[in-house]
Amino acid sequence: MQLRRRIKQTISLEERLAAEALRLREQAKLLPPGIERERAIRKARLAETGSHISEWLRSPGLRPPV
Repeated sequence: MQLRRRIKQTISLEERLAAEALRLREQAKLLPPGIERERAIRKARLAETGSHISEWLRSPGLRPPV
């Protein structure tokens, strides 16, 4: 049986997703208009959305349903 390697993250998920979104947007700027550019922009949007959702879930104002 193989064990999964665990990596202790030093940067929060929100920060990693935001950095990935920024990297993808910069990459998209260098690409010519077309499918690859649109894919990079879509991935950046997904990373930003994931960051916002994670941030919202961690917010202290969020309460579990009763």
